[in-house]
Amino acid sequence: MTNILNIARSILGQPWQWRGAGADGRDPGFQPDDLITQLLLARGCPREGLDQYRTPTIRAFMPDPGIFQDMERAAARIADAVQSGESVTIFGDYDVDGATSAALLVRLLRDLGLAARSYIPDRLMEGYGPSGEALVRLGAEGSTLIVTVDCGAQAFEALEMAQAAGVDVVVVDHHKCAATLPLAYALVNPNRLDESREGATHGHLAAVGVAFLLGAALIRTLRQRGWFDTRTEPRLIDLLDLVALGTVADVAQLRGLNRAFVAQGLKVMAQGRNIGLSALREASRLTRAPLCHDLGFALGPRINAGGRVGKSDLGVRLLTTQDAEEAREIAQELDRLNEERRAIETQVQIEAEALSAGQHNRAVAVIAGHGWHPGVIGIVAGRMKEKLSRPAIVIAIDADGIGKGSGRSVSGVDLGAAVLAAKDSGLLVAGGGHAMAAGLTVAADKIDALAEFLDERLQADVTRAAEGRALLIDAVLNPGGINPDFVNAIDAGGPYGTGWPAPRIAAGPMRVIKADVVGNGHVRAILSGDDGRSIKSIAFRQSESPLGQALLGAGPDRRLCVAGRAKIDDWGARPAAELHLEDAAWVN
Repeated sequence: MTNILNIARSILGQPWQWRGAGADGRDPGFQPDDLITQLLLARGCPREGLDQYRTPTIRAFMPDPGIFQDMERAAARIADAVQSGESVTIFGDYDVDGATSAALLVRLLRDLGLAARSYIPDRLMEGYGPSGEALVRLGAEGSTLIVTVDCGAQAFEALEMAQAAGVDVVVVDHHKCAATLPLAYALVNPNRLDESREGATHGHLAAVGVAFLLGAALIRTLRQRGWFDTRTEPRLIDLLDLVALGTVADVAQLRGLNRAFVAQGLKVMAQGRNIGLSALREASRLTRAPLCHDLGFALGPRINAGGRVGKSDLGVRLLTTQDAEEAREIAQELDRLNEERRAIETQVQIEAEALSAGQHNRAVAVIAGHGWHPGVIGIVAGRMKEKLSRPAIVIAIDADGIGKGSGRSVSGVDLGAAVLAAKDSGLLVAGGGHAMAAGLTVAADKIDALAEFLDERLQADVTRAAEGRALLIDAVLNPGGINPDFVNAIDAGGPYGTGWPAPRIAAGPMRVIKADVVGNGHVRAILSGDDGRSIKSIAFRQSESPLGQALLGAGPDRRLCVAGRAKIDDWGARPAAELHLEDAAWVN
């Protein structure tokens, strides 16, 4: 494989190579294509699918919802509830995917004439997923049908209790399933082990995407029953803003149907149909049309803040309210809670980094601390994964010796399956997830055994992932070529995110004109190239890393090549391009 700019080992210890290239450095079916076509092909788009991927639409990617196990049964049961006016509760998880999934079904049922209630468990008091006590209580309060979203696939005991109480439960989930399924009226999950071949190809959907498909099946069922002969049929497409937000915030892979969900959902969001989302955009200081990046780094964290350090139902209340003043108040409260979350997260991050120092030989970094806030451990796990370049699980141990853990993985390492295996081996009280993320509950005295189990199970996968690690580059430019026109041009290959990475640019050689530390350990630098042009750059949270130290210590006589993502800096009077640095390499 040809190394770009002859960089075989960068400052961060990796070669730079072309994305999607063969051994000769070119695409196996190389043709002199335009830039966007090259970007699409490098991300796995087949040539025959270029038109479909260039403009991703729901019509082009939407499957027949009936291909999924239990989908028709779930739609029929909810349709019965709509037609008979039953009391229905949507039971969601406390994260963004759970909030958007619950909000989507609440809003859809409202449009169908049924005032469903939502229920989000308290993260600290109730924990993840449906408890039997909560389901039975909701039944006693009058709910004859409960729909769980983004949870329930592993709720064996809880669903048994609900069935014994005479409450029907429909499970809508996307997390890994065991070979045996819990007792539910219907369980819709593309990651069921008995899912159809076509249905299983949609295992990358977030729960909100599965909920959207259930909504389509529900509308079709009611249409077939003649429900809309005298009623207006809801526009399910108007709820795509929720689908886009939940999909990006849950770090679902942006390929196939998810690309269409996000591309079209951003258009719906820009129209401001959901007053809660509009209020949240205002609280987030977003004055332009939302971008995919905003969903994951501005809107999503604020929705999450309610479940992490505030009231767990704030997110779904914001996304379902019809009162503009209530929307503003909730959005402002979520913005405040997000600031509180950041402060808590920073302290846990510092302590987790100190504890991780002795775990260099572990395939999976398992880091546990007493008194940590369980609401931020998922975020810290993600930070530790990036810092250590391997899967990481962060565990908060409470006063009773019970640890709540959250894990994040790297590409090629299925952490969710490993956590399920640990649960089946008796190491966990509870646990589950998907390939890239997992959650668990573990007794403090079994944490070391859990670390040993994961090390043995995942060592080979982690080693293969590390050996195949290279920084994949999409374009090489002079500094003057990194400008707003270029950034706007490559945006046409989006939306970008997990599984569909934003283009990475290499540039250089350059000299560091100025570098300093700003914010929470970010390194800001002005770089100047041989073409006489300079560009602003920033390396986030890298002040203590080799990359950050190289930038800060580079003298005027040393030159380096840099790599990162080109972004638009729109805070000034005129938009400008800047480079978000991910790596660099010294050159002669």
